[in-house]
Amino acid sequence: MDYNFYYDIKSIREILGVSQDELADEIGVQQITLSRSEQGKTTPSDKLLEKVYSYAFDNNIRLGRLKEMLWLESIKPGHKLLFHGAKGEIAGEIRVDMSRTNNDFGQGFYTGESYDQAISFVSGFEKSSVYFLDFNDSGLKAKKYRVNREWMLTIAYYRGALDEYEDHPMIRKIVAESRDCDYIIAPIADNRMFQIINSFIAGEITDEQCKHCLAATNLGNQYVFTSKRAVKKLQLVERCYIPMNERDYYMDIRTEETRLGDDKVKLARRQYRGKGRYIDEILK
Repeated sequence: MDYNFYYDIKSIREILGVSQDELADEIGVQQITLSRSEQGKTTPSDKLLEKVYSYAFDNNIRLGRLKEMLWLESIKPGHKLLFHGAKGEIAGEIRVDMSRTNNDFGQGFYTGESYDQAISFVSGFEKSSVYFLDFNDSGLKAKKYRVNREWMLTIAYYRGALDEYEDHPMIRKIVAESRDCDYIIAPIADNRMFQIINSFIAGEITDEQCKHCLAATNLGNQYVFTSKRAVKKLQLVERCYIPMNERDYYMDIRTEETRLGDDKVKLARRQYRGKGRYIDEILK
């Protein structure tokens, strides 16, 4: 899917109240270049994409957020708007084997609930972009998780931290249930959160400490599509270009949120010390 560049140029000019000549002069390109792009006659170069979108962001136009609001207003009843942060381009059909096997819930197509959430995970990649998807869940079976022991153990299993216990009846049951569905709705666990889960698996903290530490670093929910019939209910509707200055902006936010989250974890770890059960008590 290409960027909706010709529409975006018109939108940027409309918001700023500038002509093609004025915009071309501001970003240092010829007016004819913008004119052809605005009419959809030419495919914009990477250089032109960066110039236009970075200029918009520098002028406080949050195009991705604006599009999110407009799509949310127009989404059909019974449908949900989801977001996928991609390190590159989605080529061809969406597949359940597009991700690594050691993600939170193994292989699947991973999406989030907001533009901010999606971009925060790919802001460190030069060619990243955010896809908007229309999801119709009719006829599909969902498995929902919350921040609890089942969720922690499921993530630990798929991230390869439960080899010692993989044949335990509780773990086999948890894994089977995680695949008895078409898609999963669950809290996101980034690498920082997995380090906390790993502390629980290593016997350093209890399940109660782990649960509250993870709740303190809440990143929102993810939708993980694990069946072919589920991804067929996903429709790509928009692709947003992420200029360098916007990537830097979200990287700064993520850094600050990480620092705050780490402080919350320290407090939660102390507050719930001695409460709950250790991993070897649970998986006897």
